[in-house]
Amino acid sequence: MGRRRVLLAGSAAAAAIGIGAGTAATRPESAAAADTATGTRDTAAICTLTKELTEGPYYLDHALVRANVAEGKKGVPLELVLTVVDTATCAPLNKALVEIWYCDALGEYSGFVGNNGHQEPDNGTFLRGGVLTGTDGVAKLTGIYPGWYRGRCIHVHLKVHTGVTLTPDSSFTGGNEIHTGQLFFDEKITEAVARLSPYSTNTVPRTPLSADGIYGNGGTAAGLLAVTALGSAPSAGYRGTLTVGVDPDA
Repeated sequence: MGRRRVLLAGSAAAAAIGIGAGTAATRPESAAAADTATGTRDTAAICTLTKELTEGPYYLDHALVRANVAEGKKGVPLELVLTVVDTATCAPLNKALVEIWYCDALGEYSGFVGNNGHQEPDNGTFLRGGVLTGTDGVAKLTGIYPGWYRGRCIHVHLKVHTGVTLTPDSSFTGGNEIHTGQLFFDEKITEAVARLSPYSTNTVPRTPLSADGIYGNGGTAAGLLAVTALGSAPSAGYRGTLTVGVDPDA
């Protein structure tokens, strides 16, 4: 890691301001909307230091800039609302490029389809992309709830870049990569999603959070999202929120 540092809103501090790492059962949609409308309440959190997590073997340097990464993939709708803040003050970080990539319902990554034992079309770009934060530090992305592959719990990979240049072909160049991490989901929500199609057709055994070697015992500090339901049934989808602090000079 060298001098690279990352901060995440600690669960105790977040709970004190009403943005705790709740689940769909405990976090009504109206409360989540109030918390994330401007990013104000998130950035008031007391930040705590935490480790970065491995990039993993499935990163592709496509540098895609887009808010919706689904590309028609079937699955439960997912919204991610990530607030990026400066380590020193927890003030919102403007124009940071928040990039995500993750596997589909069958545990297959674009560009590597077949590694999890399922055959499907592979365009090399599905479930990959990123957006710039606004002045409130918020990056909003949409896709589908992730699936799983052998040996790992359900997760979304994350990078934060600063100083990038957007190009006409919906990509970015240059900049400084200041954070690499992973986002995680409450096990009870994952269990409900895993019972739905097409997740239920994934032939690989699912690894829970408790058995994942990378998630470990980090809890919220390791990237556990505060997840809220978008409707009355799991099929309606979920919203995951998190305040991520970075060192812009890393």
